[in-house]
Amino acid sequence: MGNNKVILLILLLTALACTPKKPADVKLPYFNTPDFTPIWLDKSTAEYQNLHTIPAFSFTDQNGNSITNQTVNNKIYVVDFFFTRCQNICPKMTGNMAKVSAAFIGHPNILMLSHSVTPELDNIAVLRNYAKLKNVTNPNWHLLTGDKKQIYDIARKGYFADNAIGYNKDFNEFLHTENFILVDGQHHIRGVYNGTIDFEIDNLIRHIKILEKEVD
Repeated sequence: MGNNKVILLILLLTALACTPKKPADVKLPYFNTPDFTPIWLDKSTAEYQNLHTIPAFSFTDQNGNSITNQTVNNKIYVVDFFFTRCQNICPKMTGNMAKVSAAFIGHPNILMLSHSVTPELDNIAVLRNYAKLKNVTNPNWHLLTGDKKQIYDIARKGYFADNAIGYNKDFNEFLHTENFILVDGQHHIRGVYNGTIDFEIDNLIRHIKILEKEVD
């Protein structure tokens, strides 16, 4: 092969390598452990069948509706943990969840689940008032209350919301995390984001759009 052809081949391969992937070509990782080590798997593999999944749950939202794992089955959803009396990170988190909510108005398969970590104080009436105060108008954004132990268990052992350091804590140890967790329609964790940082929310919105294009 002549030198000119070699140079052309190198230039072609370089151009292909540098070509940005289309969103449909981008694959999000899975997260199987509370240290949030990303792994990429093909759905046809045995490893995929053994992935961590979110356990069954049942809570009540600000409108008195029962929200369960069946509610989110085959849907993409974002999870966070807050309390209505919080004056530090929670207002910023709620504002950023509102951005996610606004980005997917009219998308019935995209849900937001915000769990109160003080459910003994945040009953349905309190959550309903909070929803009005924060202009929660997307019907797919559910502010949840319920049994405190169940909320803390699913937060730490289901969603890994308190990271590895909180995995073995019990419900007597207060849960306060800025993490937003992205879950796919098969109840697998696909992303974790700092809910107080704007560019991470931009990434979350972009990743939700990627998941919308995934073929089961």
